[in-house]
Amino acid sequence: MSENRFDLIVIGGGPGGYVAAIRAAQLGMKVACVDKRGVPGGTCLNVGCIPSKALLQSTHHYEHAAKDFAAHGIQTGSLEMNTATMMARKDKVVMDLTKGIEFLFKKNNVTYFKGAGELVAPDQVKVLLLDDSDEQMICATNILIATGSEVAPLAGLEIDEERIVSSTGALSLEQVPSSLVVIGGGVIGLELGSVWRRLGADVTVVEFMDTLLPGMDQDVRKQMQRSMKKQKMKLKLSTKVTSAAVNSDGVQLNLESVNTGAVETLQADIVLVAVGRRPYTSGLGLQQVGVALDERGFIDVDEGFKTNVDGIYAVGDVIGGAMLAHKAEEEGVALAEHLAGKSGHVNYGAIPGIVYTWPEVASVGRTEDSLKQEGVAYNVGKFPFSANARARCNGDTEGFVKILADAATDRVLGVHIVGPHAGDLIAEAVMAIEVGASAEDIARTCHAHPSMGESLKEAAMDVDGRAIHI
Repeated sequence: MSENRFDLIVIGGGPGGYVAAIRAAQLGMKVACVDKRGVPGGTCLNVGCIPSKALLQSTHHYEHAAKDFAAHGIQTGSLEMNTATMMARKDKVVMDLTKGIEFLFKKNNVTYFKGAGELVAPDQVKVLLLDDSDEQMICATNILIATGSEVAPLAGLEIDEERIVSSTGALSLEQVPSSLVVIGGGVIGLELGSVWRRLGADVTVVEFMDTLLPGMDQDVRKQMQRSMKKQKMKLKLSTKVTSAAVNSDGVQLNLESVNTGAVETLQADIVLVAVGRRPYTSGLGLQQVGVALDERGFIDVDEGFKTNVDGIYAVGDVIGGAMLAHKAEEEGVALAEHLAGKSGHVNYGAIPGIVYTWPEVASVGRTEDSLKQEGVAYNVGKFPFSANARARCNGDTEGFVKILADAATDRVLGVHIVGPHAGDLIAEAVMAIEVGASAEDIARTCHAHPSMGESLKEAAMDVDGRAIHI
C-alpha cells in the first residue's frame, strides 16, 4: 500500500496541475498526477493556447508573404497554403511539448497516472486507467483539483465539431471554410477568426456586447475594432444568436439585435461557438466527499486554495477568476509552496492578459473604466508605435502603449498595449506593478535603441507630459 500512498495527488495535468506537481516534488514531496487525456498539458497545450499560436504563426507568415514582402524587395510570385502541412506542424509542436512534460515528470519523480480520477474519500482517489480500463486506488495526505474548464455551450446551438464547432474543432479544420461565423468577440473568437480569415475565409464576428474584447481598456477595444474592420473582418455587435439550423449549404443562424429586437438570418459554411468556458467538475466525486461549489459551479476555496474539506485544494480555471494558463501555474506553485510550509503568493493585480491577433493586445492591472468607477485620480501616458523607430523599420506601426499611473504617487496602476509583440513587451509592465514601481521608474530606465521597448519608456515619460518623440 505504501507504493500507492503520496503526500500530494494532483487531479488534472494542465498548466495548474502539472506545474503544481513538479514544484511539490522539487520541495521533497511524493507526488502523483492523474490525468484522463492520456497526454499531459491540459486544454492549453493540447487544444488551446499552443495549437492556436502555432496556427497563428503559420498564417501570419502566409499573410505577411502575400501582402508585405514586396515592400522589402522580396518577389514571391503566387502563394499557396498547404493546410495539411500547416496542421502537421501544429500537431508536432503540441506532441513535442507534451513529451517534454512527461520528461519533467520523470526527472522530478512525479508518478503519472493516465486515467480518470475520482474522489472516493477526502484522502483517496480512484483512478480508471486508460490503458486497460482497470481501477487503481491511491491515497494522499493532500489532494489538488486542477481539472480546468470546458467549452461553454450556447442555447439553441448543438456543437457537432463538423459544421458547428468549438475552439477544438476550429483548430483542426481540414480545409479553409468559404465563410466562418464566430459567435463571441473575445480572445478565442478573434484569434481563431484571424487564423481562417488570413487563409481566405469570409469571417463575421457576432458579439452580444456592444464591443469586442469586453472588459479590456476602452482605448484597446476601440483600436481593435478598427484593426479587425481594416482586416475585412465583419462585426455584428449588440447582436445575439437565437437559433441555428444545419442545412446542405452549412449553417443558418437566426440573429436578433439586442437594442432594437430586429431579426435577421446569416448563412455560414462553419460556425465557431466561442462564448466562454465553464469549470470542469463532472465525474470527480466532489459531491460524494462534500466539496462545495458556488452558484456558477466553481469550486469554493479560501485564500490558501483550500476547499471546505480538509486536505482537498483546488487551483486554476476550476476556481474561477481569470481563465489563463499562467494564472493557474502561479496558483499551482503557490499551493505547493504553502503545503511545504513556505509562503506561496499570487498577486492577482499583476496577471497579464494577451490576445495573439495581429496587432497583438496585452494588458495588466487596472483599466480606465475601473478607475473612474472607483473615483481613483490617475494620469495617462500614451505613445504610438508609429513614432517608434524599430516599428518603422519593421513596418509594424499599428497601435500604442498606454500607462495609467496614480495621480498622487505616480505608481503604475495599469498598462495596455496594442501593437507588435505586445505579449512580450507587457512583461516589463507586469514587473513594474509587482514591485510597485512608478511611471517615473520606467521613464528613468534606459531602453535599447532602436527597440519596441522604447515605446513603454516614452509612454511612461508621457505620464508627466515629456515624451520626446511625439
